[in-house]
Amino acid sequence: MSALTSPSAAFRFALLALAALTSIPDTATMAAAGELPAIASRQRAERKSFSDGEIVEGFLKTAFGAEYHLAGRVDRIRKFDGPVRVFVESERAERKAQLAKVVADIGKRVQHLDIAMIDSSEAANVRVKLVRDRDLFRTLTSFYGVEKAREIRTSLDPQCLSGFRKNDNFEIEHSDVILTVDNGDFTFLDCAYEELLQSLGPINDTASVPWTMFNDNVSMGYFDVYDQYILNLLYDPRIKPGMTVPEVKALLPQVLTDVRAWVKRVNDLKE
Repeated sequence: MSALTSPSAAFRFALLALAALTSIPDTATMAAAGELPAIASRQRAERKSFSDGEIVEGFLKTAFGAEYHLAGRVDRIRKFDGPVRVFVESERAERKAQLAKVVADIGKRVQHLDIAMIDSSEAANVRVKLVRDRDLFRTLTSFYGVEKAREIRTSLDPQCLSGFRKNDNFEIEHSDVILTVDNGDFTFLDCAYEELLQSLGPINDTASVPWTMFNDNVSMGYFDVYDQYILNLLYDPRIKPGMTVPEVKALLPQVLTDVRAWVKRVNDLKE
């Protein structure tokens, strides 16, 4: 994940970590996700047709709540309400290139999300810090202190982590993502997609939805169709920060119709 700011009483953070990812041998020459056999096989077997109920269930379970949070309410919609600019802190050129492709892919598949890489840390509202696995706990400690870092490690045992800071209107103001760089290409891409997407708002993991990467038992390594539904619902302009579950449910039938048309077009889905 990126350089997370230190917690304080004025800031509310939602944290989510990915645990128990399977390590895949590193294949440094494979920069694009589709070139990895582990990802290609998942794409071939991917389920792409879902009922309205299945999509709505996953959206409500991931857009509300938080697997792990430090403070603040988690019963409202949380999202960026403006352009998202991503800065990567790392000397690993090949990992930065992979991350740039992930960001571009997310931007291509979420209709109303303006997201792009940026070279300036000061102008970024999403910062990604790439670290060696052995430095992960030390990085967490620098953000949260020893006691909180131990609590995170004990309860989540993360290989990567994301969190965000929101204002009183539940608009995300800043997100941080920490990713480990030395656990293989599949793990890196799997973490990059999940944590970047969760840093945009759907921070809650759920074990009850088998099609989403926001499930600790699911490893994708790419932006699957089901999660495109979730992010496109979240970033539809009619779904606003601070909305409650009843408010969102009242809008979802109309919004989902438009989201289905977009996801179908961008993925060239058949009827």
